[in-house]
Amino acid sequence: MSKNIRTPAVDYLFEAILSLKNAEECYIFFEDICTVNELLSLSQRFEVAKMLRNHNTYLEIAEKTGASTATISRVNRSLNYGNDGYDMVFARINNNE
Repeated sequence: MSKNIRTPAVDYLFEAILSLKNAEECYIFFEDICTVNELLSLSQRFEVAKMLRNHNTYLEIAEKTGASTATISRVNRSLNYGNDGYDMVFARINNNE
C-alpha cells in the first residue's frame, strides 16, 4: 500500500513549482530545494523514460544514462502501469518543439 501523496504540503510544493516562469527559475529553485544527487536522479529517470518510449534496450539505456537495471525497471513499470504522467509531459514537450 502506497502512502497518500495528496497532502497540503505537497499541494504547496506543486503551487511553488507551477509559479516558476522559465528554466533559469527552475534551476534556482531546484538547486535550493534538492540536493545535486536528488536532481540528477530525477533527470536520470526522465531520460530513462524517454529512451524506453523510444524503444531503446535496457543495455543501451544503462550505458547512456548510468541507470541501474532496477531503476530502468521501476521507470518501465511506471510507464506501463502508472498514471500516464510521463506520456502527458512527453506529448506536451513534443507539441512545443
